[in-house]
Parts: sequence; C-alpha cells; structure tokens
Amino acid sequence: MSRPVVLLDVMDTIVWDPYRLIPEFFGTKDWRPLFEARDRSAWLEYERGEIDEQAFLDRFFIDGRPFDKEGLRRLMFDNYRWLDGMESLLGRLCEAGTELHALSNYPDWYLAIEDRLGLSRYLKWTFVSCLTGVRKPDAEAYLGPVRRLGRPADELIFVDDRTKNVDAARAAGLHGVLFEGAASLERSLKELGAL
Repeated sequence: MSRPVVLLDVMDTIVWDPYRLIPEFFGTKDWRPLFEARDRSAWLEYERGEIDEQAFLDRFFIDGRPFDKEGLRRLMFDNYRWLDGMESLLGRLCEAGTELHALSNYPDWYLAIEDRLGLSRYLKWTFVSCLTGVRKPDAEAYLGPVRRLGRPADELIFVDDRTKNVDAARAAGLHGVLFEGAASLERSLKELGAL
C-alpha cells in the first residue's frame, strides 16, 4: 500500500486561532453578548465562499452597528502563529514524502495565514471551505477529497482538534485523528504509516 495522504485542519491544529481574542477587542471577556448580537450565518457563508470579506464585516452584527473593521482584520492577521511543534512535524512529513493538504473551514483569510507563516512550504491549500463551498462536518467535505485525490478513503488520514469533525471523517471511511498536540499526532501518524 502506498503512503497515506494527510489532510489537516488548520486553526488550532496547525495555527493558533486568534478568534479567541475577539471579545477583548470589543471590550468584554464574555462571549454571550457578542454571540447574541452577531449575524452567525455571515461567518458560515464567508467560510463557504458565498460572500466576500466586505459583506461579512458589514453583516458582523445583526443591527449593523459600526466598529473598527480594519482593526478586527489586523487583530486576526497579526496573531496567526504556529502551534508548538507543528512546523517541525510538517517538515518531517514532507521529508518523508508524505502528501499534505489543508482540509479546513476558513474564509479567504487563509491567504493571510499563508502570507504570515508560509504553510504552502509544507502543504497544499486544496480543501479550504471557501474554495470547495462545503464545511466540515458535512460528509462531502471528506468525500470530495477522496474523489479529487483518486485515493481510497482508507488511504487518507484526517487530523482535526474537534471531535465532531474527526467522527464525521471516520464515518466517511477516512482515518480520523483527534489533534491533542504535535507529539501525540506524530505518534499517531507513525502508527498509520504516514511517517
């Protein structure tokens, strides 16, 4: 059997997610009032590539209240950083000849991650939801890569920090690995023959 392909979630699997800084940006530590005031469908549509960044920012709050949109972008873009051990692990996977792809729910802000961290040195941004139009845990998020890569589902390994996404990948026939840090991920990938 050939070496398996590894599909990786990005946020909080490879890259620290600055989304958690948003409450403080708006002067609170409590997500609840923000969550209630936000247009929750706007982010999902943005992640699927159905609306652009400006439409997302314009719809951020249901009531259309003004806020520092450029400041929010900067907050996100300036705080993308590698999770401990992940850059070196991706490097070792590449050296071993393992094919790596992003399979991530994210809008075109993935380009800012690329600009800041250069993930494409290690993986292809093939299956980002804004490009595919489908979000995990939808079964098509996993079956689409199976078809596009032309590999049986059991030759694909999917890594994510969210249990529901890993479970959905397993239900689609992929090997699912729950991300709990670079060291445990490396052990799992060795066991599955990717490293």
